[in-house]
Amino acid sequence: MRRVSIIQGESHVSGEPDVVISTLLGSCVAVCLQDPDGRVGGMNHFLLGEPGKDDNIRQADMQRYGVHAMELLINALMSKGAVRSRMRAHLYGGANIIAGLGSIGSSNAAFARRFMETEGIAIGHCDLGGTHARKVEFIPYEGKARSRPLAQPPPVIRAPVALPASDGDLELF
Repeated sequence: MRRVSIIQGESHVSGEPDVVISTLLGSCVAVCLQDPDGRVGGMNHFLLGEPGKDDNIRQADMQRYGVHAMELLINALMSKGAVRSRMRAHLYGGANIIAGLGSIGSSNAAFARRFMETEGIAIGHCDLGGTHARKVEFIPYEGKARSRPLAQPPPVIRAPVALPASDGDLELF
């Protein structure tokens, strides 16, 4: 099997029988969608359900929000022949693993459920909530998914930060 790993703000769609899509989740949510007749499916991984009303979000960061990530996933599936009315969902993540962050995971899980209900997409399996991180694997061709708890929260992966050029001197403060 060919493994495709995704992180926050990413998604992947495939109709190939030898592909497994995987991700690690804490408070984030991953939605796996599949059209069983079209044998095509995909997974996304979003950080928050929706931006706040006063948030000024750059276009490049929109895919980190479920409201945008879901539309991207659905459109990518339809471009590969999936029919929206046949799509089935598996929902994962939404844990409240860091006490000081409040109920971000619960809010993400509620968003995912609400989105599926509003869009009329049937939910096949749900593993949302709790206090543990998860590893999720999805075979889009077959529509099979599994979720396993992790002992530790997933690492936070951030884009590298470019440091200013220097003449070799380092100033500590």
